[in-house]
Amino acid sequence: MVALGFFLSALVATGAVAQNTTLKYMPFGDSITEIICWRSKLWNKLQTTEWASVDFVGSGRGENNCRDTRYDRDNEGHSGFLAINIANQRQLVGWLQRNPADVITMHLGTNDIVQQNKAVADIIAAFTTLVKQMRDHNPKIKIVVAQIIPLGLGNFNAKVQELNRAIPGWAAQQNSTESPIWVVDQFTGFSGSGDNRDGVHPNDAGDTKMLNVWYPALIKAFEAAKAEKARA
Repeated sequence: MVALGFFLSALVATGAVAQNTTLKYMPFGDSITEIICWRSKLWNKLQTTEWASVDFVGSGRGENNCRDTRYDRDNEGHSGFLAINIANQRQLVGWLQRNPADVITMHLGTNDIVQQNKAVADIIAAFTTLVKQMRDHNPKIKIVVAQIIPLGLGNFNAKVQELNRAIPGWAAQQNSTESPIWVVDQFTGFSGSGDNRDGVHPNDAGDTKMLNVWYPALIKAFEAAKAEKARA
């Protein structure tokens, strides 16, 4: 009985370790994170890798007409939301409290530009606040930030490019060993007209392009998060 009890205890302990090492990933942003299909494509690509068990987290679970009944739909994409408002209203704080994350991607700024023509400096300041909120939640969170996709309507791309030029330098200042930031370029090679279905949100070709840009940086973030958990 003692041996059996020890064996069962070992099994429970092993299971607890396995459960604790499951990585939690939050796709965070606006409608270009919410009502799109790059998340479906990402989840499916991960299924053939060691990262198949990564748990997507967030309060959103919309299907988005992706013709995919299998993928983990959880995300924290919010259509129409501004980075400045999310930061100032501390909305991300609550989202992370309800759905803790080890890794987060952020594609934000489109609505700040399109809806209210916010200054790039103000958007970048909001990014700084959001990163602080992420790290207050988890000091070792791994962060992937996008230089955002172009638009296929209006005259917004000059300001989109201004924001995108500011992001690498900002990220370098915010970067830390425990909580690194990777910047990915979702603008270059993406057609605001040809790769968007409505001038704003990616079509199937655009979703594939976004996936292919996110993927290498996300794998690095997953590897860093896994190594962090192994040291814990």
